[in-house]
Amino acid sequence: MTPAPPQPTPSHSAQDMFARVRRELGADAGPSDPPPAHVVPLPARTRVDALAWASVTAAARAAGDLVGATVASPDPARIALAFTSERHVRIDDRAVSVWAEMSGFFRTRDGWVRTHANYAHHAEALRRAFGLPATAGRAELADALGELATDVAESAADVAGGLCVAVRAEDPHSDEIRRRAPLVSLRRVTDSPRLPAPPAPVGAPLRGIRVLDLTRVIAGPIATRTLALLGADVLRIDPPFLPETEWVHLDTGHGKRSALLDMRSTSGRGTLERLLASADVVVTGYRARSLERLGWDPPALVARHPGLVVARLTAWGTDESGVDDRAADRRGFDSLVQAASGIAWIESADGDTPGALPAQALDHSAAYLLAAGILTALRRRRTEGGGWIVEVSLRRVAAELLGMPREPVPPEVSAPDPAPHLQRFDLDGMSVTTVGPAVSYPGGPERFASPRRWGRDAPEWSS
Repeated sequence: MTPAPPQPTPSHSAQDMFARVRRELGADAGPSDPPPAHVVPLPARTRVDALAWASVTAAARAAGDLVGATVASPDPARIALAFTSERHVRIDDRAVSVWAEMSGFFRTRDGWVRTHANYAHHAEALRRAFGLPATAGRAELADALGELATDVAESAADVAGGLCVAVRAEDPHSDEIRRRAPLVSLRRVTDSPRLPAPPAPVGAPLRGIRVLDLTRVIAGPIATRTLALLGADVLRIDPPFLPETEWVHLDTGHGKRSALLDMRSTSGRGTLERLLASADVVVTGYRARSLERLGWDPPALVARHPGLVVARLTAWGTDESGVDDRAADRRGFDSLVQAASGIAWIESADGDTPGALPAQALDHSAAYLLAAGILTALRRRRTEGGGWIVEVSLRRVAAELLGMPREPVPPEVSAPDPAPHLQRFDLDGMSVTTVGPAVSYPGGPERFASPRRWGRDAPEWSS
């Protein structure tokens, strides 16, 4: 029998990151917190294992704080499977296709770019940007990009509303500046009275909490899925003109309801304002300046509703560091942040072709960090009062990863057996299989509630 490959020794950076997040949230890491006994099996040159462990542990500890539970180190196999959940999603026992043909790395005349075109409107924007016909696919896009300089391609896509970023080398100085900012920014911004929550069972500490979910794709929906796991009434709102990929929602929509509403219309804004009037939490994932133009930026929301918790997730941050003056209005996804931050070159297998992390780890880590911030804000609202703003960005998470120790080559690790960690649901006669929750604590929920079909619920609270 061939012995299993040795597990690499966990770096101290996982515990350091966890302790830092706890300090940022105004909570003591505590001497009883165990170090990670096993590395999370996500092999890479960068310490994705440490990033994943610290992020999930921060969310689990924040959940345990709500009920006074002592939280042990989360299961490393479950963390790895949760971070790669798209590989294990099954719809009627069929695997899903994660990447569209026009998404990925492409050579330019003088370098590389990475595109994201998983949504039809983003693919259409790339075709417009590069003068391609409506039937154009990957080969035609590759030919067009191969004739352009990298900065020209990036600019043309941006003007057309597409997603195409240069694959850049890391900039240690800029990332050092970014790391001076919190990983999870938590601010009390109003002095409203304490809002104690009604008694709730240990298994559902957020029962009675209403969450308005204005997020899409991965990071935001995973954060709000965590709130739903803990008993919150989570209502996701999407514009009807931006359809969601079915499997993505089924993988992140457990326990939530989902409605369609046009925020730009008078009636849609009226409905949203009525929902907001009785919400406890609003989670946003749209570009910062887009929300500002609608009057839904976090300071404006808390000013109108002083006891509200507003959580904002962005791809690039809001440029408070002064490093990126376009951050607040840039479109972005995990894969693009990896490319622009230098991670893609660090993870290159041959030094000539860009590589990628073994999971969309920036998205997943940001999700659990955002959940930790929201849970802490709700707990502190009970004891201190006030309205709170929580902020996390994928780019700041990337800077944290880039500041951790590295491996000279990706370590050999054994992939975990997914079978004990999967859940199966019957949804309107359709079989859906997904990975179970990574966040756990003694007495807490061990399984997700079933996901629901996207956009089929009424825009109203369930209770």
